[in-house]
Amino acid sequence: MAHGVHQMAYIGETPWHGLGNRLSPNQSLEIWQREAGMDWRIESSAVHFKSTGSGLLAPIHTFPDQKVLYRSDTQEPLSVVSQRYQVVQPNEVLEFYRDLTEVSGYELETAGVLKGGRKFWALARTGQSVALKGGDHVGGYLLLATSCDGTLATTATPTTVRVVCNNTLALSLNGSTTAIKVPHSTSFNPDLVKKQLGIAVSRWEQFMYEMRILSERKVSRKEADAFFNQVLSVAGTSASPQGQHNNRHAIAKANSLFEGKGKGSDLISAKGTAWGLLNAVTEFVDHKKRARSADYRMDSAWFGQGAALKQRALHSALSLAA
Repeated sequence: MAHGVHQMAYIGETPWHGLGNRLSPNQSLEIWQREAGMDWRIESSAVHFKSTGSGLLAPIHTFPDQKVLYRSDTQEPLSVVSQRYQVVQPNEVLEFYRDLTEVSGYELETAGVLKGGRKFWALARTGQSVALKGGDHVGGYLLLATSCDGTLATTATPTTVRVVCNNTLALSLNGSTTAIKVPHSTSFNPDLVKKQLGIAVSRWEQFMYEMRILSERKVSRKEADAFFNQVLSVAGTSASPQGQHNNRHAIAKANSLFEGKGKGSDLISAKGTAWGLLNAVTEFVDHKKRARSADYRMDSAWFGQGAALKQRALHSALSLAA
């Protein structure tokens, strides 16, 4: 399995990131915990150090303001954090879905850990779906993810997946995502997060109404060129020749996806429309953007620069349709 991935599990077809161990449907959370590599705990210990220059018998000191987090199964260190850091355990991420899957009709689709256990998540179908023109189906999902190294708050994100190409896009309204974020300076309260999510998920119809508007907004060649230049000029952050080359590559690749090489680009909803522009960018980020490996691409597409790039594309597409 790709470097940086500890373990993943999924049901159905191979996920868009191409990683994981396949499970049959309707498995218990306990099986998910084991097969997704989330059957361990985050333990903590005081930070100790030995002062230098005092020989082999140098005293060992304790640094009281910080603690080391490590895996209970392998004893591998994960991070050094402040004593105030509130840990969320791998099993808590899966337990978040217990009543959602048993009562509310959700179904876990994938779960796992990245970077040796420093980041872990679970993704579930909500049961919501819509069909745009030409049978272009979009499904509703809920992603819950967290980290134990300070790189990601515990974040619950209503997410959409376009079935034809497995492009992912965080649900967004009024220019910002509807993600619920709980910083590690406070305790994670699953019930409170679910109450907040109830409001976000209820906005599904409004969000999909906007996607229908995008599918009906025809764009000219000039508008398409301006869109890709505006959105993807941030793909390469450097003004160096290499950074400019990365920008040109990103723009050319996304444009080719829009012009017919992208999955679903020939559907009525996407061909020559603002919806097609948006999906060219999401497919580029999720499947084509240069990355060290598939798991690094997934990490970026969900939590990092790629996720921000997709939101930039959404904002620009909606501006076209305004």
